[in-house]
Amino acid sequence: MITGSIKSQVDKVWDAFWSGGISNPLEVIEQITYLLFLRRLDDMQVLEENKAARLKKPLEHRIFPEGKDELGRPYEDMRWSKFRNFAPDEMFTVVDRHVFPFLRTLGGNGSTYAHHMKDARFTIPTPQLLAKVVDLIAEVPMEDRDTKGDLYEYMLAKIATAGQNGQFRTPRHIIQLMVEMVAPTPTDIICDPACGTAGFLIAAGEYLRHHNPEMLRDEKPRAHFHREMFHGFDFDNTMLRIGSMNMLLHGVENPDIRYRDSLSQDHAGEEERYSLVLANPPFAGSLDFEHTAKDLQAIVKTKKTELLFLALFMRLLKPGGRAAVIVPDGVLFGSSNAHKTLRRILVEDQKLEGVVSLPSGVFRPYAGVSTAILVFTKTTSGGTDHVWFYDVGADGWSLDDKRILLLSEDNLGPVPAAPLAEDGHAKNNLPDTLARWRNRSGSEFNRSRTEQSFCVPKADIVAQGYDLSLNRYKEVVHEEADHRPPLEILADIAKIEEDIQRGVEELEEMLR
Repeated sequence: MITGSIKSQVDKVWDAFWSGGISNPLEVIEQITYLLFLRRLDDMQVLEENKAARLKKPLEHRIFPEGKDELGRPYEDMRWSKFRNFAPDEMFTVVDRHVFPFLRTLGGNGSTYAHHMKDARFTIPTPQLLAKVVDLIAEVPMEDRDTKGDLYEYMLAKIATAGQNGQFRTPRHIIQLMVEMVAPTPTDIICDPACGTAGFLIAAGEYLRHHNPEMLRDEKPRAHFHREMFHGFDFDNTMLRIGSMNMLLHGVENPDIRYRDSLSQDHAGEEERYSLVLANPPFAGSLDFEHTAKDLQAIVKTKKTELLFLALFMRLLKPGGRAAVIVPDGVLFGSSNAHKTLRRILVEDQKLEGVVSLPSGVFRPYAGVSTAILVFTKTTSGGTDHVWFYDVGADGWSLDDKRILLLSEDNLGPVPAAPLAEDGHAKNNLPDTLARWRNRSGSEFNRSRTEQSFCVPKADIVAQGYDLSLNRYKEVVHEEADHRPPLEILADIAKIEEDIQRGVEELEEMLR
């Protein structure tokens, strides 16, 4: 957990960027990312130097070469531990003219981070601002994975308060719910084909650290975790840099975060490669047929990105692989042939397990669209028996544009740190969602369709044309009124008329 003083300093640095003319929050994050990477490089060389000193051998892996660059500056001056102690003006000159050109040459060292630094640009406008940012980063204990990860998440959260860029961030409590529902295992190979800041991959990694800590103590599963487990695609290079750094700061050494236009490129080499897909892809878009991957068009003929992504998930998964993905409500009930075809494939050819309806305010203030979480297993041979539905009405925040906290922080998310009070469920349904999901093969079968969750047999879904909207199956409770016999009601009316008549007569008597 980062301290209030570090948060306060982040806020001051953020304000300094804005007053210095950098108003794009992604650019702010990007500049901080470069400096974090430089500190990481210096730490790695220190480890190599300590190892060489212990073994009394030359350095095996030298990141900062000996000698000078082409402008005559010693490479030693480009190390974080050196330039951070320079006066602001000299630090600015070194970072601008020497460090960044050096940074762009690192792409060949094989790490995903270095690869994404090849077009790094230094845009911090003043020496004073650079000195402030360097002082902030110097205060972060980089040996503490939780602290440095929390710091970066705090900065990323500021994107969500700065205009349209908030669209890149899926709320962390929704991500956590989806990860808890699919329960990643130490042998999984996990993919997010629209990874953005890599929130889903990070949440999956944190889940594994918590539930399977032993995997990081043995060499083979540890190597799998750091080098083979996590895969993310995006076609925005800024997002790739940010997502890669986010993974690094959360303790994943070399994930596969790379440029890929998931809907336009064919998927040779990627087909049936992954055992778990977690995603909230961009939707409400449209692609021309000629720009869409032919292997996706073979599954469903459509231009709609939300349907193409669903086809992509099925293409990427191995048989037996699981997916938890967010889709707009239109996917659940759309009447086009493409909509119906995809839903039929999910129900008939794969194993559709759950549909979690989310309230429309979850993505406010950036989008008011209603969405749902689809959870399914790729079988290519069917297997859908019943589909479990849950109607989430509250997620812990107000559902208007302000998104105000309704509970204390330890009562938030699907696995709150403290038990919810008796009235807590009305403000946060996520713990109940997760508890009922885990019991979907048990007592959930017996729930009435008037309840918040229930199961629907496959035959009913087929009969409804594969409609997957919860409201198609939910039954509304009608309160029975206590109707009195008509003769009693008429007798009461007659008595009222008599009373009125008597009152009129008494009034006339008084006026005489």
